[in-house]
Parts: sequence; structure tokens; C-alpha cells
Amino acid sequence: MKFDITGSIVLYKNNPAEVNKAIRSFLNPRLSAKLYLIDNSPTDLLRTLNDDERIEYVFNKRNVGFGRAHNIALRKAITTSKYHLVLNPDVFFDGNSLESMVDMMEKDENIGLAIPRVLDFESTTQYVCKRLPAPLDLIIRRIQLIFISKIFQKRLNRYEMRDKDYSQSFEAPSLSGCFMLFRTEALRKVGFFDERFFMYMEDVDLSRRVHNHFKTWYYPSVHIVHGHARESYRLNKQLLTHIHSAIKYFNKWGWFFDKEREELNT
Repeated sequence: MKFDITGSIVLYKNNPAEVNKAIRSFLNPRLSAKLYLIDNSPTDLLRTLNDDERIEYVFNKRNVGFGRAHNIALRKAITTSKYHLVLNPDVFFDGNSLESMVDMMEKDENIGLAIPRVLDFESTTQYVCKRLPAPLDLIIRRIQLIFISKIFQKRLNRYEMRDKDYSQSFEAPSLSGCFMLFRTEALRKVGFFDERFFMYMEDVDLSRRVHNHFKTWYYPSVHIVHGHARESYRLNKQLLTHIHSAIKYFNKWGWFFDKEREELNT
């Protein structure tokens, strides 16, 4: 069966009420849709969310990682829809948002990946567009949560593309993994998430690969709400996972000498 759009949400011990808001956001539009719930939790308590014929629930019995879990859905969806949405379980939006995003991409076939304006619960715009990081960029982002470093603020602002007008559309080489609307043609060309990344940096890696062949587009005419907690910025297991993924990313693309990074960032 063919669908206008497919989507995937990766679960891990989530609040069912919160996930249900994300599910209803995706299934609400007038597009023909199929949603894959990929559960990395140790138990299948979230199976109860599979209450709609448009939902397919997959229980992995263990945490296989963010990218690997989404790839389970992508392999199922790649031949059945023109667009696929990678969606975080803590994101919600109104019923016209997906339709507007799809309409925008239908008008420009060069767009392979798109993200809307992302707001937090206080309606503050989040900086979800990035230039490709150098090691120092990721270090600065963590330091600045401990003390404000005026010396590096200019570099941080450039990395987060704060030099751009976030009320206008623009192209960015790296888009946040909280909401990634792919043209499946782009995924067929560049591949899926690199499963070497357990969690973190896989969105940067895939955005970069898509950006090499298609536009990776920020579209602020549509907005969503993302209630993430930035766990990787705390001194815990998530931070160590982020560091591990960053090492893999720079081993893959280059640490201090990455000619393509300089070209794409300009």
C-alpha cells in the first residue's frame, strides 16, 4: 500500500500521555499516513499506544539506539511513501503542519530534508539549524552552560547559525533530529542513519550526507513545540554517550582537517 507520508517515533520508557500527543499530531492531517512506533524499552508497556490501524508497533526488547531503531522503520517505509518523518516522542504540532511542510516540498523537488520552526514551552525559538561542527564548537556549547564565555560567544553564535534570520527560510547543513522530514528519494540516494552512532550526532551525519545532494531546508512558516530536557548537557551517562558519538563522528569525517566541512559551512 502507498502512503502520502510515513513516520517513525523511537520509544524508551516514555510518558504515554506525552507520546500520545506526538502520535495524534502525526495522524491528524488529511494525508494518508502510516506511523511506526519502534520501542527500545525493556518491557512492552507502551504497546497500548498501538490503538489505530495506521500504527505499527515494533518491540525490540532492548535499546538498540536511536538511528538503528529508526532504520527499522525506514526499511519498511522507503518504498511505500514519498516522504518520511523522523519524529521525537516529545514533539507536538497542529493538524495542518505536516500538510504545509509536504506542500512546500512538493513545490521544490530539490529539497531532500526539511524542518519547521521549533519552539519550546515558553514559545522561544530553538536554534535547530547548525553549521557542521568542529571539535571546539561542541566543547564550547558545554562550557557555556557552566559559565558565559564572551571569548567564544561569537564562534558559538556562528555554529548555531544565529547570524541567520530565523523568521525566514534558509538552507543549513545540519538539522535537528527532533523533526526530520525526508524526501524518501534522498534516503534512497544517501542511505539511512549510520548505526555506528548509538545516540547523538547521527542527525548531523545524515543531514550532512543529504546536504551533499539536496537542499536541507529550514521552513519557519510552520512551527512545532519540542519539550526536550537536554540530558546530554548534564554530567551523566547521556553526556558520556554524546562524547563517544562525537569521537566517532570526527573519526569518520575528520577532526581538524575537513575540507568538505569548510565548503559546506560557507
